[in-house]
Amino acid sequence: MNTEIIKTMANELAISEKQIENVLSLLEEGATVPFIARYRKEKTGGLNEDQIREISKVYEYQVNLQQRKEDVIRLIDEKGLLTEELKNNILKAQKLSEVEDYYRPFKEKKKTKASIAKAKGLEPFALSILKLPREFHLELEAQKYLTEEVLTIEDAIQGAKDIIAEQISDEARYRKYTKDMIYKTGLMTTHVKKKNPDEDGVYQMYYEYQEKVQYIASHRILAINRAEKEKVLTVAIEIDQERFMTYIYNGVMRKRESTLSELIMECVKDAFKRLIFPSVEREVRSELTEKAQEQALKVFSINLEKLLLQAPLKDRYVLGVAQKCVQDCKLAAIDPTGKVLDINKVFITLPKADYSKDEKVLLSMIQKYKIEIIAIGNGTASRETESFIAEFIKKYQLNVQYVIVSEAGASVYSASGIAKEEFPTYQVEERSAVSIARRLQDPLAELVKIEPKAISVGQYQHDMNQKKLTEQLDFVVEKVVNQVGVNINTASPSLLQYVSGLSMSLAKNIVKYREENGKFTSREQIKNVSKLGDKTYELSVGFLRILAGQEKFDETSIHPDNYQDASRLLQYLHLTKEDIGTSSAKEQIKKLNREQAQIELGLDEYLFNDLLDAFVSPHRSPRDEYNAPILRQDVLKIDDLKVGMKLQGVVRNVVDFGAFVDIGLKNDGLVHISKMAHHKVQHALDVCNVGDIVDVYVYEIDLKRKRVALSMIENA
Repeated sequence: MNTEIIKTMANELAISEKQIENVLSLLEEGATVPFIARYRKEKTGGLNEDQIREISKVYEYQVNLQQRKEDVIRLIDEKGLLTEELKNNILKAQKLSEVEDYYRPFKEKKKTKASIAKAKGLEPFALSILKLPREFHLELEAQKYLTEEVLTIEDAIQGAKDIIAEQISDEARYRKYTKDMIYKTGLMTTHVKKKNPDEDGVYQMYYEYQEKVQYIASHRILAINRAEKEKVLTVAIEIDQERFMTYIYNGVMRKRESTLSELIMECVKDAFKRLIFPSVEREVRSELTEKAQEQALKVFSINLEKLLLQAPLKDRYVLGVAQKCVQDCKLAAIDPTGKVLDINKVFITLPKADYSKDEKVLLSMIQKYKIEIIAIGNGTASRETESFIAEFIKKYQLNVQYVIVSEAGASVYSASGIAKEEFPTYQVEERSAVSIARRLQDPLAELVKIEPKAISVGQYQHDMNQKKLTEQLDFVVEKVVNQVGVNINTASPSLLQYVSGLSMSLAKNIVKYREENGKFTSREQIKNVSKLGDKTYELSVGFLRILAGQEKFDETSIHPDNYQDASRLLQYLHLTKEDIGTSSAKEQIKKLNREQAQIELGLDEYLFNDLLDAFVSPHRSPRDEYNAPILRQDVLKIDDLKVGMKLQGVVRNVVDFGAFVDIGLKNDGLVHISKMAHHKVQHALDVCNVGDIVDVYVYEIDLKRKRVALSMIENA
């Protein structure tokens, strides 16, 4: 463990060195992030999952940076060219890109104009020029270097200029100055290509566009990149080139008077225009893209987390409806446990004179299976389906509500191996209907079956580094699953695989054991699962819940390692295990002198408080804090809207420039970031999250394009 790196990290992350050391030690020992966050708070000072992961990522980067510094110093030293100043500059570098800039002059280069000139023996000529004598007879000196390969004076001079230009371009300080000034004064400009595939004008706002590099928003960077990739735009960074070249010229000349000044300026111009600027421009654009992707990834992560944490709709019989284009709708009746009771279909999105047969099918399923809620997927023809269902409920005066459910990733799940394994005889759309119903009952349990990046609650996810995207989103899913906890007797392998310490193969072994031996009745039984060792048991058991088992503590988030402490605390409170979760437990804890009890029992603060929380709410989940979905009985049409009308909606997606809100129309309305509050909002996530139920006001109606602009500000 590198103490210097830890010191640097402590300053950067505003976390103590001891906390960082403890986190790194625990990770080295094989502990998982969720386990450390939940059961090692006394060592980390209560750091959360995101902080622990950040420590791991930053430490890895700093170790790689340190290693690269050592390698570069060694490689330059082996050439006998290492100076004390250069060594110190390399050691002070904060980024890998800075280290590479210092190493650039010493790298073995591909064939360049300069390397060709050097091979012809022109390097001494170039070096004599760079001494910048007051008087220098260029052509006379050039004659000395004429050979079979260098035939003319002009060739000799040009070769020397090529060498000087490359040497200038390799100078780290000129590259640094160029990059710094691009960020301060550069303009990103875009121009539409005469022949381009943008028939729908998706990128119209960027056809002739410019914005200061330092101010350009992340989502605009990604949009411009995509348009460039699709050959719609040409993109460039514009700067005051004369200013840059003057700076470099002054640096090369070092205030000397020389007859070579004009030649030096020519070399500077060549170095800047051919070598420095194109390279730095690519670097800046790459950094802007990386930063934009990080922001998009952050937004995606937060949106995914909020989606996974949506409150489950428990103990309800649900009818899932999945549309197949504008043909039939598949129906799936689901009981409160998620068991499929029946599968059927209706043709309710097709225009026809008589829907009596379809109504009969629907009515029969609703009555037979005591359906309380109809879950309609928000995909193709969803609003046509919604309109039919709303009229149907009115017509038959049914005590039934409906809800529009996000289908994000449902089609991916339906065609997946997991879905085929679950329902081998079902059609793809039938599996979708089941998934739609189930994700209303328990969003987390259903959504974990889908590859996280297929759940479209972000922006430009297909343009991101896919490895980083997968790693981050898997982390989010793992984090949420372990925060919520998992009922080991009902969980699918898809859900169990995200439990701390488990893998898909171990998850399948758990389910296999359950099928062969019946329900788990104690956490102790988990040790009997094939290939589940002691370390895995330690890491996973606290997140696995057993309801109505032999041991009351097994229902809670209390780790078996702490059962003895939990029993002592119960005894201190004059309570029994049967009192857990009751009003008497709440009352006793309310009267407790916490400070005194903690000292007397010799428990650390974090464990003490966690045990008390478990006694009060043994089944507490972060999902308890989230709103249940909006249930509707009537449909809204765009023609019903008037500017200023107040509506209630569900946030479906949050992006850099605003939030998309489902108000019951075919397309979600957009609340632009400027319409979210009276004050300036830095990011839409500061105001709302995916799944939030919000009050909005109709700001603008575009009947032609069927778009609605919304505002969160009344009378905006």
